[in-house]
Amino acid sequence: MKRIGIWMDKQEALGVVFENGKESDFRVLSEMDFFNPKGGARSKTKWGPQDVVQDSKYLETEKHQMRRYFQKIVEAVEDADQLALYGPAEASGKFEKELHENHTRLAKKVKIRERTDSMTQNQFKAMVREFFKIDESL
Repeated sequence: MKRIGIWMDKQEALGVVFENGKESDFRVLSEMDFFNPKGGARSKTKWGPQDVVQDSKYLETEKHQMRRYFQKIVEAVEDADQLALYGPAEASGKFEKELHENHTRLAKKVKIRERTDSMTQNQFKAMVREFFKIDESL
């Protein structure tokens, strides 16, 4: 039985795989651009036109980048028997929503989604072991 735990945020997804008494890790980088749109620029002339920041352009770009990031994660875990999702922000929630909308077979394998803060890799592995009740001797 292949059990996979994933800790994810918008920058990266760290995964630990437990299968047939063996443990392995994987990492998926998001390659997302982190936009910091500046406010509109003021014209040099008094009462002149202002540049408008198009938030919708940034949000649309982020949505497409997030979808590609989730697709990479799906490819890494598509043969899992059980999944556990963890993360500090909304990334794990959006990933679970993506699974329900576009990958229903994989969505049924999600056993838990829990909000967690940043942690070391060893802390994350211990948390996944505890959830799946995997022997510490691995």
